[in-house]
Amino acid sequence: MKTNEGVIKTFIEAGITRGFTLPGLGITWSLPAFFDRKDEFELVLARSEQSASVMAQVAGKLTGRPGLLMAQGPFASSTGAFGILEAYFSSTPMVVLTDTSCYDGFAQYGVYQTMTGDYGAGDAFAVMKTMTKYATYATTPAEAIYGTQLAVKHAMTPRQGPAAVVMRTNIIKEEVPEHPRAKLYPTEGYLRSTPMKPDGDALHRIAETLKAAERPVIIAGNGVYMSRSGEMLSRLANREGIAVASSYHGKGVIDETTPIAVGMMGNWAAKSANRMVQAADVILVLGCSLGPEYTRFRDEKMMRPGEQTIIQVDLDPLNAGWVLPVDMAVTADAADVIRYLLDASGVDQAQAEKRKDFIGKIKADNRYGDLPHFKTRPGTVHYADIMRALDGFLTPDDLLTLDAGTNRIWATSSLPLRTPHQLVAPGGIGGMGWSTPAATGAKVTCPEKRVTGVIGDGGFVMTMDAIATAAEHNLDVVYVVANNAGLGMVRDNLGNKAIGVDFGDHDFAKVAEGLGGSGITVTEADQIGDAIREGHRRGGPVVIDVKVDPAASHRDCSDYDDLPDPSALK
Repeated sequence: MKTNEGVIKTFIEAGITRGFTLPGLGITWSLPAFFDRKDEFELVLARSEQSASVMAQVAGKLTGRPGLLMAQGPFASSTGAFGILEAYFSSTPMVVLTDTSCYDGFAQYGVYQTMTGDYGAGDAFAVMKTMTKYATYATTPAEAIYGTQLAVKHAMTPRQGPAAVVMRTNIIKEEVPEHPRAKLYPTEGYLRSTPMKPDGDALHRIAETLKAAERPVIIAGNGVYMSRSGEMLSRLANREGIAVASSYHGKGVIDETTPIAVGMMGNWAAKSANRMVQAADVILVLGCSLGPEYTRFRDEKMMRPGEQTIIQVDLDPLNAGWVLPVDMAVTADAADVIRYLLDASGVDQAQAEKRKDFIGKIKADNRYGDLPHFKTRPGTVHYADIMRALDGFLTPDDLLTLDAGTNRIWATSSLPLRTPHQLVAPGGIGGMGWSTPAATGAKVTCPEKRVTGVIGDGGFVMTMDAIATAAEHNLDVVYVVANNAGLGMVRDNLGNKAIGVDFGDHDFAKVAEGLGGSGITVTEADQIGDAIREGHRRGGPVVIDVKVDPAASHRDCSDYDDLPDPSALK
């Protein structure tokens, strides 16, 4: 057995049967072994390491099992860093297989591309260590195989995240010794684990604290998303009359049209969520870091340690009581806590209805679910029009991917999602260009779903190569490009001093045709819904170039207002 054969064997043993790649040097040398197992393993060829990395990260996000990125050392650690960093900050299971590109013995001579860390070389291992949970540098065939086993283990173990295997290039085609000094064992034994069991007394205290609360709020974060426990959470919250706000990672984990849903927290989010959290006497945080962007950058009027009872549940004990001090820090899976609370006795119906009445008042006072109509210049639409069209289109069979910037802010603050976990959005580094390869990767991973991606024109140009990948793999995906001919959010923030933010108004429908798909151009609000339906009817990759008024602003759906005095919300 050669190294490359042992590595692919390990992936298949671990249940990883798909990889995303743009091969080069050492990864190229790995491919013959992958070809020999093609009946058991699917290789998805992307057009850039950036797009491949996002596709792999999305595969991990959607399945809870590691997505696999295979890319040559200097590019896995540079352009491929986009998806790796997103996985790192979003706790997405992912494995990166890469090499040192050292051309069989020339690393010490400064051969181009080399990443061994020698004089005159880059250092792939050092770079990978900065953005993964675990990285190993394999210099023998046995180390490559065992390192791959450990990478899968680390990627899957809470808190999940990316792990990397950096192989010395010359070992990839070498024979594995028949009797290596450190014996190799089957992968399965390294991956066995039992679920984490939360402390029973802590669960009882949570239940009793919620039961005694007058205005309790649950903040749902990435822990609810990754544990797929949104439907359980919705049943609990509706039964008990507990408001549910979300972090960005937790957006859409429950039906956001139910009485207890108050929307997403933060500056670029729903006012109703911020006011409800502010009015709460008890706050239960489930799998959310309480990062500053969710709390209006630690607005002292919003979350008030010492005045409100704050309980934080997280798989990683370091994350509870990290950004804000808490009254209880509970190490547990969010799903286990929700399941316990569902089985525990709660408040009576009268108390639940009283709580819901207060939630309803907060929502009404802050116009939750009210999507205004905006006047735009002729031949353009507003972001609100795109959200209205998506609201009328999405069904339980759909997945929706988002990107960065103004288009994402309108979606997260103003688009009510009815199907738990149908949103696939970047929240780690949250960079531009994520949505197009994410939509492509989502369709590869979940072929039974209808996939629509929303992205701005700036982000689309960064990774539009993913359209070619979709065409080459016969994927039916619709990409909605909110084309405002510029960097909308940056333009908004600069005001009348805008510089370096304007693009030409490109014809993305023609771009789509050139990449093997088809295109539709939209210039009127009432065309958007029909265009999305037509795009999915056509099949193949379809780009909808929606001309957005450059004057449309993210500020119209953001919460930059000063919070009222907390006593005014009681």
